[in-house]
Amino acid sequence: MARLAEMTWDDAREALPRSVAVLPVGATEAHGPHLPLATDVILAEAMAREGAKRLEARGVPCVVLPPFAYSAAPFGAAFPGTVSIRPDVATALLVDVARGLAQHGAKLLAIASAHLDPAHIGSLEAAATAIRAERLLRVVFPDITKKPWALRLTDEFQSGACHAGQFEGSIVMAERPDLVKEGVRRSLVPNPASLSRAIRAGKRTFQEAGGPQAYFGNPAAASGEEGRRTIEALAKILEEAVMAERGSS
Repeated sequence: MARLAEMTWDDAREALPRSVAVLPVGATEAHGPHLPLATDVILAEAMAREGAKRLEARGVPCVVLPPFAYSAAPFGAAFPGTVSIRPDVATALLVDVARGLAQHGAKLLAIASAHLDPAHIGSLEAAATAIRAERLLRVVFPDITKKPWALRLTDEFQSGACHAGQFEGSIVMAERPDLVKEGVRRSLVPNPASLSRAIRAGKRTFQEAGGPQAYFGNPAAASGEEGRRTIEALAKILEEAVMAERGSS
């Protein structure tokens, strides 16, 4: 598996036309008092890396791009450290990346994202629509909040109470345990408030949704073992979405 940022331009000239370009997209956003602001980026990079490995095992070359670390994150905007950009800016950045990739021969862009803010998801959907409209290259964005993908993930994820809880905390523990404040994590009581229900009810911030500390779910139940299983599930989602797009050509 190749990483674009580690290549020379000569390497990229050879690799891009024959590879799937895999772009991890996350956000810099509050994830409770126990997980890093980079949590969504860590999740996206794990999904991208392991998804690319699975694709390469099937004979599909991949180039993993540097991650987007900023996106629309209005739900967490009141918490220090959260940097939320406008959805239209996020969309424009993604479309420009696609233009740059297409200029150098890339044919298919796969977006790996586990940041669940509706504004962020909307910005990715808008970018995919614009990329297709310009016929820059083919694009795959498996939205894990929707079927069939959501049904592949954990019970906590499907409950909607899954921000900085067991679902996300487990992945960070598998990927970057050094960034988890373990004593704090173990002390946190479960917060069963469902973000998905709050969003449907018109809530617009973590506080309004019932998460005054920017976490939902059960952080204390997280484990690295669950995180590794979840990363594998995310990788399979990306793999299947790419293979389906390739098969449709």
